[in-house]
Amino acid sequence: MVFSIAKTGRLGLIGTLLAAVLSATACQPGVGAGTSASASPSPEPAKHVFVIVLENTSYQLALRQPYIASLSRQYALATNYSAVALPSLPNYLAISSGSTWGIRDDAYHQLPAGGIGAQLTSAGISWKAYMEGFTGNPFAYYGGACPSNVVPMTNLGPDLKAGTPQLSWITPGLCNDGHDCGLRTADRWLSQVVPQITSSPAWRKDGVLFITWDESSANDSRVALLVVTPSLRGQITMPLDHYSLSATISEQLGVARLGQARQATSLSKELQAARVQASPSGS
Repeated sequence: MVFSIAKTGRLGLIGTLLAAVLSATACQPGVGAGTSASASPSPEPAKHVFVIVLENTSYQLALRQPYIASLSRQYALATNYSAVALPSLPNYLAISSGSTWGIRDDAYHQLPAGGIGAQLTSAGISWKAYMEGFTGNPFAYYGGACPSNVVPMTNLGPDLKAGTPQLSWITPGLCNDGHDCGLRTADRWLSQVVPQITSSPAWRKDGVLFITWDESSANDSRVALLVVTPSLRGQITMPLDHYSLSATISEQLGVARLGQARQATSLSKELQAARVQASPSGS
């Protein structure tokens, strides 16, 4: 499934009008995000975290694609990672706020202000969400308004060269995310975008890129999670899910975990151990 604030036929006339207003104004530069969630700034410098979320692909199918398979060999692959709900929208919300908010559809729902974006803004930590269209954008749901941090995908290239935010959330459009045009198209898109990220000063300095899928295309919840960072290799076999990713993102950026991510297993210990081992003073 796919969700979009511009596709709301299921909501009736009121929902359609609301979505039209949001599509026309909420995600344009200069529109505020409403009330931000409170958070204390981290005493540690925030690292650079990149997140790419693709659509509707089982673990097995993802690993059959040539570029995705090459990333799994070169970096780290979580082999026991799961989506937390059906359909798409609650999974995006789980990653970005630690909660599905009880949502079981892909319709537009105005949620309370909050989520990782508002939390980072409150903490003074830079972030942007790079969108190739309006689909796959969870940030428009929190507080009923989309922050100016949500920008077109075309901004990614220049930002990777200079001024990379500490969180870069990257959502391709319906073709490049594998939803409409197949996973081979998504694999080719990744082969073009990932090298831009891994050659950037931000990623090379202290960055980690997470690549995952919102939900499986098989009759299970298992999806792949690729952890692309210079210091971590091999398979990660412990049970993880989208709440684990939410927890890891928060910890890497030095802010408190949100919602059900508070109880989730994160990857921060593994990332830190790999960094220490890779450092000149590591043993």
